[in-house]
Amino acid sequence: MNSSEEEQIYSIALTMVPGIGHIGAKHLISGMGNAVDVFRLRKELPERIPEISRRVVEALDCPQAIARAGQEYEFIRKNRISCLTFHDEAYPSRLRECEDAPVVLFFKGNTDLNSLHVINMVGTRNATDYGTQICASFLRDLKTLCPDVLVVSGLAYGIDIHAHREALANELPTVGVLAHGLDRIYPYVHRKTAVDMLENGGLLTEFMSGTNPDRHNFISRNRIVAGMCDATIVIESAEKGGSLITAELAESYHRDCFAFPGRVNDEYSKGCNLLIRENRASLLLSAEDFVKAMGWDMSVIPSEKANIQRSLFLELSDDEQKIVAILEKQGNLQINSLVVEADIPVHKINAILFELEMKGVVRVLAGGMYQLLA
Repeated sequence: MNSSEEEQIYSIALTMVPGIGHIGAKHLISGMGNAVDVFRLRKELPERIPEISRRVVEALDCPQAIARAGQEYEFIRKNRISCLTFHDEAYPSRLRECEDAPVVLFFKGNTDLNSLHVINMVGTRNATDYGTQICASFLRDLKTLCPDVLVVSGLAYGIDIHAHREALANELPTVGVLAHGLDRIYPYVHRKTAVDMLENGGLLTEFMSGTNPDRHNFISRNRIVAGMCDATIVIESAEKGGSLITAELAESYHRDCFAFPGRVNDEYSKGCNLLIRENRASLLLSAEDFVKAMGWDMSVIPSEKANIQRSLFLELSDDEQKIVAILEKQGNLQINSLVVEADIPVHKINAILFELEMKGVVRVLAGGMYQLLA
């Protein structure tokens, strides 16, 4: 067994230790350097991470968790499922910025979860003709304006499944985030669409095989949907529902949120209208509106962008080039994430970002995200 396989097994095991949680698990990995040492050197934890309690050290003496993780590793290996630990390059970088991001994700598919443009489309399970038509027209137009966008949703009834199907119809990659393990598809009637998505997109979950699609798992799933994307788009929603939770999570992650309006008396437009009225979502009328609001300038073709980059790099300082390289690799980031990635003090990075703005290299998007322009 190589070190990568060991890290995957111990990362999975860490998710099963009682009382640790997502935030605690990442804190342990950060303090020890990897999940393997969290378990094997657990007695050294109080010295390496002073605030760690004796209770945590005792909880990590958990051979049954390691054994179960080994079984899960065999399952994913046999089924050609990718196990993405928190520091893997393929782990969604946008999600990594979120405090409660999972330590481990399981992915089956063939798309890049770190695509340059990633959106999620969510809404009611009781989609009307109005909602399904919006899904169709929005993604058809978005394909023309932004042909490399990744579309994320939850494979649920209603708007979710229509978003996936319309993405496939327009040859856009689409990922379904599941509230259960990859040993099943729920609802089963969406199985064919799920299989089609493996050819252009995929299926993603934090849950191990054998996990039932229990109600609380759907709420947990929504934070992944919100966190791995640049923007959340709500198509139709009643006054209460999972899509409003996703919108709230997107706001808490400082991501952009948009909603299509509806008639004031329509049951499944009340949630969208409420989001817009309370300024928790921007009013959305078309794909063109959306692309402009996000600052996704698609007028420059990739080869031209590359030439612009090469010419700009000659005029940038070392620190400026470092920031550009990080944004180029990871996509849009907030200043706090840039401080961590670049290891540059916040007071200094503010000045660097200002200079890059003046040079036309970056711009600030809604939510304080910095985007590389060229």
